[in-house]
Amino acid sequence: MTVEIEVPFHDVDAGWIVWHGHYYKYLEIARTALARKNGMDVEDVLAIGCRMVVTETRCRHVHPLRYGDRVQVKAWFRELTPRIVVAYDVTNVTEGRRAARAHTTLVTTDAEGNLLPQTPDALLQGR
Repeated sequence: MTVEIEVPFHDVDAGWIVWHGHYYKYLEIARTALARKNGMDVEDVLAIGCRMVVTETRCRHVHPLRYGDRVQVKAWFRELTPRIVVAYDVTNVTEGRRAARAHTTLVTTDAEGNLLPQTPDALLQGR
């Protein structure tokens, strides 16, 4: 799943470079689009009586994003069980360069918050 955004002014510092924490917002936009496309969005998870919790995020910045840049964030499932790992490539389309690589790890819990040993089959069937 690939989403494209334009860096808004409110995401940049005095040097017009995107503050590093905003990359996670861009990753979340792509992850949500990927989840929706695959029947794994919040409503789908809640419908089977589960929750998903982010346990790790990591982002390696390799080239800056600046105000007004067009950015593509590509997201894909690297693992689905026992946990879900979403990998990302962030590309500065304006400059034709990779800006970052990242991943997010999620685990599934029951409605009470108890960790499930694997991603439920009912959730994976939506894919």
